[in-house]
Amino acid sequence: MVRAWALAGALLAATGPTRMALHSRDFSDGAVIPLVSMAQACGGKNRSPELHWSGAPAGVKSFAIVLHDPDAPVAGGFYHWIAYDLPPAMQRLPSGATLTRGELGETTLGRPGYYGPCPPPGPAHRYVFTLYALDISRLGAASPPTAPQLQREIAGHVLAQAALDGTAAHP
Repeated sequence: MVRAWALAGALLAATGPTRMALHSRDFSDGAVIPLVSMAQACGGKNRSPELHWSGAPAGVKSFAIVLHDPDAPVAGGFYHWIAYDLPPAMQRLPSGATLTRGELGETTLGRPGYYGPCPPPGPAHRYVFTLYALDISRLGAASPPTAPQLQREIAGHVLAQAALDGTAAHP
């Protein structure tokens, strides 16, 4: 009887809802971010990596993506990319994705867009791409939000999230 319950639990877990996952064709989780995705100041092309995701829950009305360097020597880390109000049917962003101004928040540099990794000399930094599945279709922000502003706006609206980590060192 115990074996039957264990088997039923295993089958239910195997057929239950999928977890949202974030991947890239340009690098795998925990691997080095390619040079082309690094900032020009570090020899790169400042081109966002390809990202694709699966397992979004029902009821998603938009997605948001944040690229954060928690190891940066600035309070709160360095935010390299804030994208929001991405349509619910979207399941990927190509390398070098072109987003509109209304879909881009302000990086730590104070301007919208993608700013590739460029850590200072020393140990490699970790870069965290976080994808948020939201139950709201549009943010209420009047101007491009910073990452902390975005996180306050989406609080209570996150249906699921997934992360992809990359690393980079000063060239």
